Amino acid sequence: MNNKTIILSLLAMASADAMAQRIQAKNEIIDCGNVVYESPVTVKFELTNKGNDLNIDQVRVSCGCTTVDYPRQTISRGDAFTVTATYDARQLGHFEKEVAIFSNSSKTPFYLKMRGVVVEEANDFTGNFQHTVGGLLVDKNDVEFDDVNRGDYPVQLIHIKNNTGETVSPVIMHLPSYITATVSPTHLAPGKTGVASLKLDSRKLRDFGLTQTSVFLGKKPGEKVSMDKEISISAVLLPDFDNMSETQLANAPEIRLSETELDLGSFGDKPTKTGTIIIENTGKSTLDIRSLQMFTSGMSVKLNKSKLKAGEQAKMKITVNKKQLRSARSKPRVLMITNDPKQPKVVIKVKTKQDK
Repeated sequence: MNNKTIILSLLAMASADAMAQRIQAKNEIIDCGNVVYESPVTVKFELTNKGNDLNIDQVRVSCGCTTVDYPRQTISRGDAFTVTATYDARQLGHFEKEVAIFSNSSKTPFYLKMRGVVVEEANDFTGNFQHTVGGLLVDKNDVEFDDVNRGDYPVQLIHIKNNTGETVSPVIMHLPSYITATVSPTHLAPGKTGVASLKLDSRKLRDFGLTQTSVFLGKKPGEKVSMDKEISISAVLLPDFDNMSETQLANAPEIRLSETELDLGSFGDKPTKTGTIIIENTGKSTLDIRSLQMFTSGMSVKLNKSKLKAGEQAKMKITVNKKQLRSARSKPRVLMITNDPKQPKVVIKVKTKQDK
């Protein structure tokens, strides 16, 4: 047998094995959320045989506290089947139980996982669900990661309530590379509450200052993205001054504002309102306003200079648009990132009175 024949044979064998090992799970991991102590919890893994005729030889679990039930008969190509796992919940705290399916489809097992937290008493979220997102009720549709340092991994929670008449499987869609999200529990029955955990990887934020994006909440995986499912996310990454010497700190710039809350009052008949803030460098070296950003639409900012020598001043004009501001989710604010080690982040709140 020549080399070419050997290679073709190996490729054929690999292709045959790939065709055989085609177990597909709707959810390879099912989160049970909070489980009451000594109240066994059961999950049903929905699977499909995408390969040749499937025979399950055995199913193993990671400990004796979990039992499983699975089909013993041959499962034809394209057929759906269910593997049921029950955890006895006899130990408080987090649990993660693995289910390994051994079959004729592959030499390696197909793994499933159930996880959750065993608690003495299950308590639903008692806060207010103020918003409707993707047909579900949530306590917030605007998430902010404030004062983040490089290397931080902060987490923000969104509480969810299923106000529909059917069980849903909430999912956070279109995540950027610097955000990961999990929803617990995986399946949310009518009237029940769950929580989405959003974790920020600050190492993947490219620039200092404000980074904004949108993610979307669906009632099940694979839903189409639409604006009624939108959740806004913002993160503020601060510059690092840890390596500055005492001499550098003593000679650093210092920013001072005429006011940090700009009250523009009523719009009246005007479509826009403008106010001015004076910025002064009271330090000993040049103040550098490195970033100037707005948290919401409907605002514009003009700064006559971004580098101020010691003792110099600058004028910042802030203009807000009445119509655009009405549809804004977050409060109107201006963000400045500076090289002042005492105030690397400066936020100016803008207040207006919307006339009826």
